[in-house]
Amino acid sequence: MKTTLTNRTYALAGALLLTCAIARAQAPAPAPPPVPAPIPGAAPASIPAAPAAAAAAPTPVDTTSLTSLAWLEGCWRGAVNQREFREHWLPLRGGMMIGASHNVLQDKTLDYEYLRLESRADGIHYVAIPSGKPPTDFRLATAATDDNGTQFAFANVVDEFPQKLVYHRGGEGWLFASIEGNIKGQARKATYPYRRVDCETGEPISK
Repeated sequence: MKTTLTNRTYALAGALLLTCAIARAQAPAPAPPPVPAPIPGAAPASIPAAPAAAAAAPTPVDTTSLTSLAWLEGCWRGAVNQREFREHWLPLRGGMMIGASHNVLQDKTLDYEYLRLESRADGIHYVAIPSGKPPTDFRLATAATDDNGTQFAFANVVDEFPQKLVYHRGGEGWLFASIEGNIKGQARKATYPYRRVDCETGEPISK
């Protein structure tokens, strides 16, 4: 898994932007970490933090090939209170991965987004088209693996919130998607926990 921000906020943040940077919790486990406070004016939500960084130095991951992100293929689901957020990614083909996200509250659509990951001359780009708005472009800046999983950090190509989009692949089928940046000089971060699920049944898959 609203404010009036014109980019990745529409898909992942929605009405769930947080007031302060979320303190990272322990490595991912079947039970999500504790809940941070919401931004004033945003709808209340229960959003756990991404896993804490390991003490050992992370191992770099190839940022020039989409094969390092092929694991995203399939269906992902998260639920917080009465909110449900999903992402569905098609297999890597022709130098591109196509995806879509859908956020629902009590059977009412909050927002949707068309997504794509693509290879370009300057690297891997994550492009989001939120709820019919103009596309927002993030370029893969860093990728590394530690004891908690693999983290892919994308930087916004324009200087507006969110400046950073992070996908953290944890263990046991967990995925933590975060948006980060500054609003009026104050740090903001929202993290959304997903589990890999069977696309037909919606049942969690621990891989």
